[in-house]
Amino acid sequence: MSAVCAPDEDTLTLAAAAAVDALGHAATPPALIDGLWWGCTRPPFAEGPSHAVLSAALGLNPHAGGALMSGSPHSGIEALVAAADAIAAGSAQRALVVVSDALVPGLGTAFEARCGAGAAAVVLTNDPDGPATLSTRVTRSHPLLDRYRGDAESTTRDLYDARLFREEMFLPAVIEVAEHLAAFDVRAWSLPDPDGRLGGVVAKKIGASLTTSAPIYDALGDTGAAAALLGAVAAFDAAGTVAILATGGGRTTGIAVNVDHPVPGAASVATTIAAGARPATYTEVLRSRGQLLASGEQIPMGVPPESALFARGADEMLQLLGGKCAECGTINTPPSIHPTCIACGGAKLEPVPLDRHGRVHTFVINQTMPAPFVAPLPIAVVDLDDGARIMLQVVGDGTDLAIDDEVDLVLRRYAHERGVPVYGYKARITKGNQS
Repeated sequence: MSAVCAPDEDTLTLAAAAAVDALGHAATPPALIDGLWWGCTRPPFAEGPSHAVLSAALGLNPHAGGALMSGSPHSGIEALVAAADAIAAGSAQRALVVVSDALVPGLGTAFEARCGAGAAAVVLTNDPDGPATLSTRVTRSHPLLDRYRGDAESTTRDLYDARLFREEMFLPAVIEVAEHLAAFDVRAWSLPDPDGRLGGVVAKKIGASLTTSAPIYDALGDTGAAAALLGAVAAFDAAGTVAILATGGGRTTGIAVNVDHPVPGAASVATTIAAGARPATYTEVLRSRGQLLASGEQIPMGVPPESALFARGADEMLQLLGGKCAECGTINTPPSIHPTCIACGGAKLEPVPLDRHGRVHTFVINQTMPAPFVAPLPIAVVDLDDGARIMLQVVGDGTDLAIDDEVDLVLRRYAHERGVPVYGYKARITKGNQS
């Protein structure tokens, strides 16, 4: 079994969802984060503002630092190590580490049934009394070619020779690193498992009694750069040493995490993974991965994503801002369309972040939409908890949507316009409303 993104999700929206959960469990306001470190083999812009878009969508300070690591499944653990180094060096006091991936395999390859999608996030601080600390790390580098993707290729190639990969590339490096960490009385392991068997071979070789990554691989498949941290976070719910290993791109790195007491949010990992999951047909999987495209003419947006309209409205869209009237307190949305207050006509509007929760005031379900939009497409008018009223697309097909439903606003990809992903917020029915 493996996981794929919904049609309006990608590596960035997965990363945003994981980051929001991590910040909530850590009780850390986004504005206090000093840097964002993001590991992802497939950022949404091959060359472009991937890091800046995610940072803005999370509401981080525009002066926050950090880095985007990509290029191999090893990039997830690179982001974790780089953030820890920034904390140790004193250049950051609070670091947000996000790992995400949505791998696209070659059609007909053995990797097609194994690769998956997922994300995880943690908050690192310089607090010596925190629930867990990163301690030992071990790295082994060897310039060997395993799975890779060429510059002009959209899919990840399968292994050239599975036995060669097993005996000469994977096992020697992973076992060497794992044996170094095994000396530290490890309670739980997150081990790479690219084919569903190699993780077990490594676990047996080093005598690992608890491998928390195995059920994650079973549920999601190989999530690339996200796999190592995803396989470890569930083990942060109890005291002891957790070993995290990642490999890819000719590099293997292992980290020991000493958990003193349960990390907030760790115990809910299994529930979070299961929430909202549903079976998908092979056709749906191919469409989600962009390997099956709708035929016929597509209707382009009136303005390109590189235009002045998007440049001036980027913060408004990604940070979900409204304009609060200084005279009467009414929140106007969107402020770029309402330069004066809709209630009193006041001209002084202060940008304020909108609440991310509300109720459906009314809605409509469009049964016919021009490509690239897919019908049915529900659109709702939502009354937010802060008093603002906003009109948004709704996640899903609207089957279970009803007036007065509680909804959360979540980041989604609206379209892929002229080769550029366009992001905004959609309303999602809260779990309590769903049957």
